[in-house]
Amino acid sequence: VLFFQIVHILNMTSAKIVSFLLHPEESLHSLQNRIEFETGISTGNQELLLETGICLDPRKPASQCVIDGVRGWDSYMVYLFDKSKTVYDGPFASRSLSDCVNYIVQDSKIQLPIPQLRKVWAEAVHYVIGLKEDYSRLFQGQRAAMLSLLRYNANLIKMKNNMVSASQQLKAKLEFFHQSIRLDLERYSDQMAYGISSEKMLKAWKEMEEKASQCAQAEDIGYLDEQIMALHTEIVELQKSPYARRQGEVMESLEQRAIDLYKQLKARPPDHAYSDSTDMVKIIVQTVQSQDRVLKELFGHLSKLLGCKQKIIDLLPEIEVALNNIKEADNSVMQMQGKRQREIWHLLKIACTQSSSRSLVSSSLEGTASSPAATWLPQSSSGNAAPHPLSLLAAPEDGENFADMIRENVNYLELFSSILQEVRQEQNSMMVS
Repeated sequence: VLFFQIVHILNMTSAKIVSFLLHPEESLHSLQNRIEFETGISTGNQELLLETGICLDPRKPASQCVIDGVRGWDSYMVYLFDKSKTVYDGPFASRSLSDCVNYIVQDSKIQLPIPQLRKVWAEAVHYVIGLKEDYSRLFQGQRAAMLSLLRYNANLIKMKNNMVSASQQLKAKLEFFHQSIRLDLERYSDQMAYGISSEKMLKAWKEMEEKASQCAQAEDIGYLDEQIMALHTEIVELQKSPYARRQGEVMESLEQRAIDLYKQLKARPPDHAYSDSTDMVKIIVQTVQSQDRVLKELFGHLSKLLGCKQKIIDLLPEIEVALNNIKEADNSVMQMQGKRQREIWHLLKIACTQSSSRSLVSSSLEGTASSPAATWLPQSSSGNAAPHPLSLLAAPEDGENFADMIRENVNYLELFSSILQEVRQEQNSMMVS
């Protein structure tokens, strides 16, 4: 057994209701095509909101419009907005009068028999109640628009907080980068005279400093922050506005007066008496005038809500772009910091290698100069060798030991040459990089 549901769509651009019988498996896209046929609003421009301000999910079936078990099966209303419009002109024409009610409105002083007058006034009361209910439904649509706006605003605030946080982090990293690179440049300049120098590396570091200054542009989100704050203020004012609250008190009062008037008429005996409809027509006219006024205020307020919502929709991509720019600048700063630190450690490696090479060469030269001299050290009177710092080395007793010492010195020189060659290669590679 298939259970069909009825969904009522209130078109907020025309204040008219269209109703559809939903198939259990019908997709939302199918329903939107039917709505487009009835209203002329294209599926791409349709925004369908529940009373809670939640937009219908295109991935779910059309039956999401109706929630079973909470209300009557045919009492749910979905509010249709046209996304291509942000200004809803209004006020719209009131519902049309029935022929008999129009008859007494045209001539309120006409005398009618009591039984006939009861029927006419019953329709008049129904008309007055209908005017009030029309406003109530439109007000509920405006409230759905407000709740939808607040959802968009909550998302905007979340993205704004992420943007501000990312901007502050970038600012802190840039400050650290500038301070550290200035210190590095100062220390580098101090050691150039006696240490290691690379014009290409020095130029690269200065270019890094300039690039970091350009990255600082990404942290400037003041213009977006100002727009968001102004928009937030505007939304708060709309929430505080009296038009954000129900304005149907006058219409409800007129409704009650019409009901009371009808009860008085109903209590009269159905004799051959006649009566006019002056009092009832006054209530009808006042209700129509009251509805015109409150609808004009309602749609003026609704247009402001939709205008704010459109501003948020326009701002969200700009915030996305700002966030991406901040992330790119952040990555760029971190890459430059890492590259500079690797270069500093490379310089440190070269400096240590050079220092080791000098110590090794000095030690080798001392050994070469002093070892042969130990062969011809003068003998003391006692016949023992005089004490010497190199006394631990074996004294060459013959030509073979002397040749070994020469070969050892040659090995030290070859090692020194290879170390110097390695240092030159590292310096060249650093300058190329």
